[in-house]
Amino acid sequence: MRPRLRFQHLAALSPRIKPPQYVCFQCRHASLATTASAVVPSRPIDQIASSSSISRYPPTQPPSYKRPEFRKSQLHRQYQSLLRSSPLIVIFQHNNIRATEWAGIRRELNAAMRKVDDELAKTGDYGYIGSRGVRLQVVQTGIFASALRVVEFWDPNFGMEASDQIFRHGLSREAWVATGKRTKKNSERKHGFEPLLSGPLAVLTFPSVTTQHLKAALSILSPNSQFPAPKRGTNPGYHEKLVQDGLQKLMLLGARVEGKAFDMEGARWVGTIEGGLDGLRAQLVTILSRVGATITSTLDAASRSLWLTVEGRRGMLEEEAKGSRSSGAEEAKEASGT
Repeated sequence: MRPRLRFQHLAALSPRIKPPQYVCFQCRHASLATTASAVVPSRPIDQIASSSSISRYPPTQPPSYKRPEFRKSQLHRQYQSLLRSSPLIVIFQHNNIRATEWAGIRRELNAAMRKVDDELAKTGDYGYIGSRGVRLQVVQTGIFASALRVVEFWDPNFGMEASDQIFRHGLSREAWVATGKRTKKNSERKHGFEPLLSGPLAVLTFPSVTTQHLKAALSILSPNSQFPAPKRGTNPGYHEKLVQDGLQKLMLLGARVEGKAFDMEGARWVGTIEGGLDGLRAQLVTILSRVGATITSTLDAASRSLWLTVEGRRGMLEEEAKGSRSSGAEEAKEASGT
């Protein structure tokens, strides 16, 4: 026989809910009036306007014109940083180079950079590590061209106060408006790299302008009579079929040196400077010193000739005076003897 369930016992165990108490309208109005009188008054409007606004974005990621989570936005920011931090950039055009071919080319390039570092270390120059700072990478041409326009034409002017609510980073709307080609003024601005920024591109970046490393890099990536390729006996890995096939698909276009555009011949000329920037400065000082010496000698020639003429004339007058004195003394002696 099944046990019977007595629901009255279960009802006794459940908590009892008290019915809400009735409050009249006058009592409720009085309680609200008392609460309102205890509220602290708000600040004046001028104080509210002068206070700093609440930031609606993290300080490390200010608002940008394009959404920052997109890969294109991150590439744009990366290319801007690359252009600002690399005073020497060599631009190449590649044509369907495979990953294994890129690996072989980078291997030979790093070996050449390490060799130059070893040679500089023997002379006591330890300030540059080319094998770590030099980087060869493929870039997206359109994004790289846009980043180059931002670097060349957009002045962020970070010295201004930050309270003007104008964002000055490279991805801001202000940078896009100042460097875009939607207006006639912006479309007419040229930076000199327009003929080079076409097709698939690869860039070789250097952390400083060093002609020794540039010469070694050109002898690997774009050899010619001025920059001969390493011989098979000294570097057999360079002559592997994999590396040679990749180099045949790589063509030198130009370079960007200290913000200036150089074509193919100009990039090779930079590599031929002996001693790098120090050697170029020494040559410039020598030329300027020679010009200064020439100008000094030219300006001094007239005064020197005048001085020689005056000195010669004075000597002649002194000799004539001495001759007249001696003749006068002889005449006086003769007169006294007679």
